[in-house]
Amino acid sequence: MPDGKLSEIVRRVWGYDALRPFQSSAMECIMAGRDSLVVLPTGGGKSLCYQAPALARDGMAVVVSPLISLMKDQVDSLRAVGAGAACINSSLTARERRETHEAIQSGAVKLLYVAPERAVKPDFIAYLKKRPISFIAIDEAHCISQWGHDFRPEYRALESLREAFPEVAFHAYTATATPHVRQDICAALKLRDPEIMVASADRPNLIYAAERRTNELAQVMEVVERRRGESGVIYCITRKKVEELAAALTDRGHKALPYHAGMSPEERQRNQEAFSREGAELIVATVAFGMGIDKPDVRYVIHTGMPKTIEHYQQESGRAGRDGLEAECLLLYSGSDFNLWNFLLKDLDSEAMRIAQAKLHDMYNYCTAVACRHRVLMEYFGEKIDKPNCGACDLCLGNADLVKDALVVAQKILSCAARLGPVAGPSYTTLILQGAREHRVVEKGHDQLSTFGILAEHDGRTIRNWIEQLASQGYLEKTGEYNILQVTARGRQVLRGEETPRLLAPAETARAPRRASAAAAKSWDGVDKKLFERLRALRREIAQENGGPAFAVFGDAALRDMARKKPKNEVEFLQVSGVGERKCADYAARFLPVIREFAGAGAGRAPKSKQGRGGRIQAEAFRLFAAGCDLDETADHLMVTARRAAKYLREYIEEKGLTDPTPWMDPGLADDISIAADELGFAARDDILERLGGAAPGELVDVVIACMKNEEKPGAPVEKR
Repeated sequence: MPDGKLSEIVRRVWGYDALRPFQSSAMECIMAGRDSLVVLPTGGGKSLCYQAPALARDGMAVVVSPLISLMKDQVDSLRAVGAGAACINSSLTARERRETHEAIQSGAVKLLYVAPERAVKPDFIAYLKKRPISFIAIDEAHCISQWGHDFRPEYRALESLREAFPEVAFHAYTATATPHVRQDICAALKLRDPEIMVASADRPNLIYAAERRTNELAQVMEVVERRRGESGVIYCITRKKVEELAAALTDRGHKALPYHAGMSPEERQRNQEAFSREGAELIVATVAFGMGIDKPDVRYVIHTGMPKTIEHYQQESGRAGRDGLEAECLLLYSGSDFNLWNFLLKDLDSEAMRIAQAKLHDMYNYCTAVACRHRVLMEYFGEKIDKPNCGACDLCLGNADLVKDALVVAQKILSCAARLGPVAGPSYTTLILQGAREHRVVEKGHDQLSTFGILAEHDGRTIRNWIEQLASQGYLEKTGEYNILQVTARGRQVLRGEETPRLLAPAETARAPRRASAAAAKSWDGVDKKLFERLRALRREIAQENGGPAFAVFGDAALRDMARKKPKNEVEFLQVSGVGERKCADYAARFLPVIREFAGAGAGRAPKSKQGRGGRIQAEAFRLFAAGCDLDETADHLMVTARRAAKYLREYIEEKGLTDPTPWMDPGLADDISIAADELGFAARDDILERLGGAAPGELVDVVIACMKNEEKPGAPVEKR
């Protein structure tokens, strides 16, 4: 843990007493003003590496981020813990841009998020030069490299930002970067003697599994049903598949929403927000969903088709378990996926095609390998895993069925390849092993081989899969344009019975894991699961009230720690991991009564909570309104947002039958809202807001409409304030 001011900020603002590996070093590098490149896996806490130092240093940090949705999630989360953050992008209204500018001018903004396109504009650079800049952070820095999996040309232009601020330290962050990509990032950003910190890309909390795609819907449903009620992301290669699968899951009672580039921006935004606020259980998406999700409590990610690179798979599957808790990643693949991606590469230039095809082969080898999934992934990124058993993949956990007589099956396949000689690829070899009497087989006399039909009891897909598995384990080698098979030296050892490979048994449907990972057992240790579910429901309720993502209230890790420690007061509530001072002030009054009542009700039954509409905090708000307090005074006293205070005011007005909103707002604004509501109708809230042109927030519109509705009630008793 860093010493002094920085460690105090981490504890006070985020509620963390300890940092993850490399976070401390990365923060100290920023505090020292030295350039850096930080490679931390998704879920490793990259954002905190620059967010905490930004609060500790004088001036404003500029964060370059590629997506508006990512910026919004980051800013929402920072504001939820009381940190001064803002973003400037095309989604802001004129009023929001003006308020952001005023906040920057006043020094209230410690982190400013911008897109790379805006960051390099001369007028924006001139705007920044008038402010004290503490440092510049480049998020998703792999986008700057043509060797990266998500190259974006606009990132290459960030070189001009470096030239404009030669005295300011630059810090680049990414989750996945091979050594080649790391070199490219440093060169493109002109980092000066950077500290390069590369944490292990391994994610031991993720359970990896890969299965050949046989009955896609059944394989998907097995995971979704087993994890009903938890958040999940399902990736599909095509938009059509996204729509079909989302509809099929919805028909089966799951709250599934689609997400792809063919949808309007409004639809995509609406579906993503529903997912973030736990209004939808899962998202079915193309890679357009990619980096646009910062939801930490995704408990599973399913790929219904093979990605084109391991980098893409690492990034997309890494959306699961960002909170450090257990999650699973299932990859369904087929040889047709390989052929599809290979076909789509045909328009690339020769060098780009060579790189892309090499990456595609690596991805397919991961799918067909019968080796520890974590080890295969880490070796790709140049790491070694010393553990003989990762305890977190289908193979190491024993959740994948293996062929019992694998040596015999392998010897039959290798023997056939040897007898055919260097003339046959996987498909033709499969025909011989099946005993297919096709014209070309008979014409070449291969139906006379001793290995002809030696695996006739198995279908072609199974045999072909075994061939791929033997190739990925180094017993067969594919050569030339047509992938001609040749038996390797290791393969000859198998023929002599000196080595036994591992082969996966054919499976018609996905099977539930028979063993849980160590990460799963540890994360649930001591947790009252019934209380955890009750706290999740309360979190969802609060998120809907706030109009923000559920994880901005608390993540699953914090809720599990609450359900483990069962704090009885605010002092104990602050001891929960992930509870800082601001969140304690905002939410202790909502969560502590539920925890206490649940504990009092006993483990056998859930408590009857009285917190449904705010409970004690709502009653206190009503008392303050009756005593003459305005909205700002009430919000400050209750330590809640202005939006929350306005919600309680609307409920107070409805309960008391009040008809005059002016004690709580400007009379002229109240008249403007009333006129618009009369003309457009009470239900046309969005139209009323548009008519007002940003002059009034939505919660004040709700307050005025509540008064107008009371005025229209026939014979209703009206209480004057």
